[in-house]
Amino acid sequence: MAKPVVVVTGVAGNLGSRLLPLLGNFTVIGVDVAPPRTELPLQFERMDLGEESSTRALYELLRDTHPFAVIHLAFVIDPVRTGVLDVERMWQINVAGTARVMEAITEANRMAEDGVKQFIFPSSVSAYGPNLPAPATEDSPLDAHTLPYAIHKKQSDEVVQQRSPALRGCSVYILRPHIFAGASVQNYLMGCFHGTPNGKSERAKKMREAGKRLPVILPRGHQYLDNKIQFIHVDDMARLIVHILRREPETQRLTVLNVGGRGEPLTFGRCIQMAQAKLIRVPGKWTMRQILKFGWKWKISAIPPEAIPYMTGEYIMNTDRLRKFLGPEYEDVIRYTVSDAFAESFKPAAATTAQEVAAG
Repeated sequence: MAKPVVVVTGVAGNLGSRLLPLLGNFTVIGVDVAPPRTELPLQFERMDLGEESSTRALYELLRDTHPFAVIHLAFVIDPVRTGVLDVERMWQINVAGTARVMEAITEANRMAEDGVKQFIFPSSVSAYGPNLPAPATEDSPLDAHTLPYAIHKKQSDEVVQQRSPALRGCSVYILRPHIFAGASVQNYLMGCFHGTPNGKSERAKKMREAGKRLPVILPRGHQYLDNKIQFIHVDDMARLIVHILRREPETQRLTVLNVGGRGEPLTFGRCIQMAQAKLIRVPGKWTMRQILKFGWKWKISAIPPEAIPYMTGEYIMNTDRLRKFLGPEYEDVIRYTVSDAFAESFKPAAATTAQEVAAG
């Protein structure tokens, strides 16, 4: 019996690379601007979702391969690491690209009876905004601002919600994870605690070679250390996606799930202790912004100054719906607590390989 086909956009990203070893029961078609570094079997299709022509190309791929599911992971998170520094170009990939994927699915399902049955889109906690009065539920308003990545997640989330009814016969899943953690994860929010000079300058390169760490910069005041934060291990996120693939498609058209690790959130202060990072307090947010602007301008740091609200605010989520959705399989899918996921981010990447995830 032939394996069901799944299409994974952004397959070369970190989540894509952690997901691939778990897709042994599926025929995988990977879509990205560059192939993933893997020896696992897959069909790779080079495609730039930031280009208008990708809509037609993706539609033809869906028409010809009849996938059961589309997992849309393609998204610019870290502009320095991806080299996509132009905000308009980011928007074309992130927001317009999401709309193009949904348009291709809509057309493919209109033309075929055996169309796409599942569409899975990882949104983000950042879509809720950086300073929440209470833990966000899935019905909380999306109020992202300032940071382009967060704004694009909000807008893409809204695109998926608005267009999901048009995906005939397709169950749509919006997953809103908190910050990814784990030994393989590299993003600028985790980089804040790692302190790695991830800029592209020669100075940053020399600092990395010398093993130097940048300090955590926060304004004075206990509230900034007491702010709570959640994490989700990237491998738990991959397991959740596979769990959804193995379920029968939902009778309802749209399922929205907040995704975080098990257990209680951490405080920023506790994260700094666990990371053994150096903390420098400054008079206020204006001074903090000037320091981040300096590091960004001179390509020493990969943390954009616009991230300040997300570094000084509290935004945690209620994940009761996820627990109910997974039922007795909750702890088998979400294996890491918030604390353990964060702690593993400071272990060597070789300690948790994708093969170990598959074996686990």
